[in-house]
Amino acid sequence: MKLFLVLLLSTIAFNTLSIEVVIHNLSSLSNNGQKTVSTWVNQSVEKTKNTLGPLQQSILPIYLKPQYFAFEPVPWATVKRNNPDGLELHIDRYASLKAFTKDWTLYHELAHLYLPLLPYSGFWLSEGFASYMQNVIMRDSGIITQPQFVQRLNAGFDRARLQTRTKNQPLDKLSADMWRQRAQQRVYWTGAAFFVEADLALQKQGKTVAHVIKAYQVCCKASRSDAKTFIKNLDKLSKSSVFSNLYVKYNSRTDFPTITKSQLNQL
Repeated sequence: MKLFLVLLLSTIAFNTLSIEVVIHNLSSLSNNGQKTVSTWVNQSVEKTKNTLGPLQQSILPIYLKPQYFAFEPVPWATVKRNNPDGLELHIDRYASLKAFTKDWTLYHELAHLYLPLLPYSGFWLSEGFASYMQNVIMRDSGIITQPQFVQRLNAGFDRARLQTRTKNQPLDKLSADMWRQRAQQRVYWTGAAFFVEADLALQKQGKTVAHVIKAYQVCCKASRSDAKTFIKNLDKLSKSSVFSNLYVKYNSRTDFPTITKSQLNQL
């Protein structure tokens, strides 16, 4: 897709269809680094849009924190909730386009922007959605294969099962305290299992979670929401009770669900 680059101080902006992606601090990189990072970000936004639809905001700010020493392309990243929402990316300034593209982090953070900011007790939903969808986006865009998609989800579920042995509080309670307890594996991947089960249930109606989230962007995306309101909106859009039924089962659960590789292969 044709890029329209505008240099302004240390900020470069370009358009990805209806959204303007503004990369801050891009000029701190070499000319080749600027081209690599801008191409990677642009392509990642496009890949995410192909799965989840366009973001309902006109500007997407990206705040770069280039590192001189890093062991992976994107060692750390986070969502910056503001007006508009954006992302902070800590990157290896020397990483190649291929290495950036194969890294899951940006797809994960972009997926977060499709959901409202939920309270801490509902973070299992937002982190679960991003953990699941990063793999859906990468599978849909051909970065990983279907067998790799299944393997990655199953590996995440195995880590969550292992951590559930010692972190077995009700999921909503653990979600609110996951940083102190270092319970991210259980919280993230139990949340991902929720959306896997939702997708499997929606398949019977010829729908997917991604299609429901596309509709949510258009009709009722809010900057903040409580978990129950968000779930009710998804039920309304899917014309089902899939999400509310699963929410009742998952929100206070103390175990990890049984999801087989055979079920994952149906996705």
